[in-house]
Amino acid sequence: MNRTLNRWRLGLRIARRDALRAKGRSALVVAMIALPILGVAGADLAVRTNQLSTEESLARQIGTADAEYQVYEAGAPIMQHPTNDDLWSSSWEEDENPRGEEPEAGTEPADFRAEDHLPDGATVLRERAGYADVTTEHGVMWADIQETDPADPLSRGKYTLLSGEWPTGPGEVAATEQFLTDSGLSVGDDAELSEIDRSVRITGSYELPNDLKSTELLALNDTLLPLLPREDGGHDARYLVAVDGGVSWDTVVEANTHGLKVLSRQVHLNPPAESEIPLVQRADYHRWDSGSDAEVYAVLGVAVALVVLEICLLAGPAFAVGARRSRRQLGLVGSNGGDQAQLRAIMLSSGVVLGAAAAVVGIVLGILAVFLARPFLEYTNGARFGAWDFRWAELLGVAAFAVFIGTLAALIPAINASRSSVLESLTGTKGVRRGGRALPIAGTIALVGGVALALYGGLVMSAAEVVGAGAVIAELGLVALTPMLVGGFGRLARFLPLSGRLAMRDAARNRGRTAPAVAAVLAATAGAVAIATIVASGEAEQRSGYVPDLPDGTVALTVWNAGESQLDPLRAAADKTLPVTDRADLASAVPALPSCASAARDEWGNNLSECYIEVVTPPEKLCPLWEDDGDDYTEEEMRELRQDERCRWNNDGGWGLSNLGSLAVGDAAILKVLGIDRPEYREALENGGALAFDTNRIDDDGQVTLHLYENYDTEKPTETVVLPGSVLAEGSGYGIDALITPETAEKAGLATTFTGTYYATSHVPTSAEEQAFRGEIDDLTLASTEWTIENGFKADNSMVLLIIALAATVIALGAAGIATGLAQADSEADLATLAAVGAAPRIRRTLSGLQCGMIAAMGVVLGCVSGLIPAVGLLLADYKDRLDWWNQDIAAGWDPGERPELHLALPWETFGQLIVVVPLIALVFAALLTRSRVTLARRAG
Repeated sequence: MNRTLNRWRLGLRIARRDALRAKGRSALVVAMIALPILGVAGADLAVRTNQLSTEESLARQIGTADAEYQVYEAGAPIMQHPTNDDLWSSSWEEDENPRGEEPEAGTEPADFRAEDHLPDGATVLRERAGYADVTTEHGVMWADIQETDPADPLSRGKYTLLSGEWPTGPGEVAATEQFLTDSGLSVGDDAELSEIDRSVRITGSYELPNDLKSTELLALNDTLLPLLPREDGGHDARYLVAVDGGVSWDTVVEANTHGLKVLSRQVHLNPPAESEIPLVQRADYHRWDSGSDAEVYAVLGVAVALVVLEICLLAGPAFAVGARRSRRQLGLVGSNGGDQAQLRAIMLSSGVVLGAAAAVVGIVLGILAVFLARPFLEYTNGARFGAWDFRWAELLGVAAFAVFIGTLAALIPAINASRSSVLESLTGTKGVRRGGRALPIAGTIALVGGVALALYGGLVMSAAEVVGAGAVIAELGLVALTPMLVGGFGRLARFLPLSGRLAMRDAARNRGRTAPAVAAVLAATAGAVAIATIVASGEAEQRSGYVPDLPDGTVALTVWNAGESQLDPLRAAADKTLPVTDRADLASAVPALPSCASAARDEWGNNLSECYIEVVTPPEKLCPLWEDDGDDYTEEEMRELRQDERCRWNNDGGWGLSNLGSLAVGDAAILKVLGIDRPEYREALENGGALAFDTNRIDDDGQVTLHLYENYDTEKPTETVVLPGSVLAEGSGYGIDALITPETAEKAGLATTFTGTYYATSHVPTSAEEQAFRGEIDDLTLASTEWTIENGFKADNSMVLLIIALAATVIALGAAGIATGLAQADSEADLATLAAVGAAPRIRRTLSGLQCGMIAAMGVVLGCVSGLIPAVGLLLADYKDRLDWWNQDIAAGWDPGERPELHLALPWETFGQLIVVVPLIALVFAALLTRSRVTLARRAG
């Protein structure tokens, strides 16, 4: 025991002196280990501080009150969970609520008074919430309205006054900082409420600690919300109560019987037993388990393993160079009786010393970073942190992890140093050691097995954990193959000029130094490519599944139960503020029957007279699944029929024109707005035919048949109209089945009702243009009108992909730079020889640049290939899971829609940044930062 302690005491003393002697190399290793420690320590402090205690959370929700009462559904008994949002209402039962709809929280019948069900003798503060349109510097924006008394002691902790004063009477409001930022207003300005043509003075700014991004105005009770035109009141009322002894669980249950939901301080601090919770005792209560925790822990485990691998690959060569620089010292220890264990202890002590230093540096910097970044983190998270929460046991564990990483990184160099002969160490000869075959064989087996496991996990098991394990095994196999691959790249040296030949041969000759750096670049690139591929594929899936209501940028101005002239102000505003190009007017068709005298429609396009037109599906195109015997088919037959053209919904667009009914009336101008302006479509419309948007609405002879009904109870149509010469449009109908011209409608004996004007635009209107449009129409009285703008698919992940690429670039450049610096330190004698024989100074720069660029190039190319393994596996797992659900729905007789598709999109921009840009940057920077001249010294030997 004493011998072991003495061995490590000597090793630690030597390691400390070597670390101080080689400050540059030591600082490099400390920085590499400290960087992830900084992130872990900072994340631990930030997460723990952001996890509010029960008292802190209650203060932000109910201030200093004992409870908050909210009318969930007046008079209908409910059951609530004491500490979460789980809830059940008696009105959901089928006998009382056939539609099974969940009522809107906060609605109260006229004869219900929540105050009657509050605890006796309680101090009460009522709070009400609503909304309003507010005129801003840019136009009009939507804002929340909160009515309360912020100076009341019960509300202390819910609102934080930042500047100015709280409102003291009618006509005064306080505004959140986010509202002031978005609106362009400031404290002291007047905010105009456009709905009631009244202004309020902003007396102060405040924030909600739990919602920093809220755009809200705060007014005193009954000074603002009663003035707003809301048919149902539109105000969500809550009551903060303070009562002696607090609000017990029995009191909460009693309030539940009247439809009141209660948030009680006493109940949250001392929750009741499950046997006392009626909701939990229900047979249909679903207990959410933590089944996903295993997957989260698996992902975290894989991430930690990859971080350790990355650091070891980066720091290992530095320890190897340190061991080579200390060869004579180690030889002297061996010649004086030191055994292999003593030599290993000396080298491992370097990892312990530098790991401990990295732990101190990383933890201190991590804590400091959280202190400095706290405002940014809070705003990004949308909530203020709680009190600082230092978990010293966790931080000590992080420090131990840093020491473990440093020791692990020094392990291989320590083993190699202990095996060197004393004679080689004292004379400085390198010796010749042939590469073994075991590592390439093991790497090949791991690579092939890992790929197979990842694909099996994705295609067969649909398990992300298995895919992740296979990806890690495959990447480790590729890392093990890296020395052999570097040697293979070295064979290309003969085709390169002098500097490139020297750089490539030096990299191949010193694989112990080059291979870890290449592997580090490989690992970082693989992670970036995997994430970027999943992100790009997710965006492709979202883009494919996005259903626009109208073509991108289309402006729809609609009207109901009013004349066409009602839209003139809207049209003028659109022409003035929006980038409109083509315009089309559309009308809805209605039967011109005696009983259909009223053509009035509601805002959703429903004919109030109950007369309607049906675009008939021809008998040969009826789906067999929709017949009376549709349930008699086998699962396989149902699966085949789901893909049959007759059983698919072929009008695959949105519902932007659904207010027109099934048959729209308009001229050929609408074709330009919809982006389907073709000569054959114009010709069909001009010749009296219809333009069908569903292949199942037109028969094989090119005819569209219309059935005219007097009401919805009539089984047989009153009249039938056939439109020959019709054609099928390839575009979407956006909710309509067919389109005809006004002339065709008149010949067919159909009446029309003007519905709206539609504009195509040169580009999707920007936020500023839309605000300008809203500002232009704000002062107008526009009854029975509505407007919408189709903004198109907005999922833009370019910033995410750029950040991923930049992170991988930094790591790749760092790894390549480290390997290049170690190569220069290890090859000073060779560089001196080059200078002695007359090599130009630029050769040194070029050699350094090519060394760095080649290491980066080899790593990113291999990384791009290996990164596709986990990405493809995870995408296959997700696809398999969706396909299984689709098959289960079919087996159950449901209509699951289209068969799921596998979306695999490669992030070509990320590939270009990594494969082309990274090596070029590495080459240029290494060349610029390398000194051209070298000081000549006498070579040993």
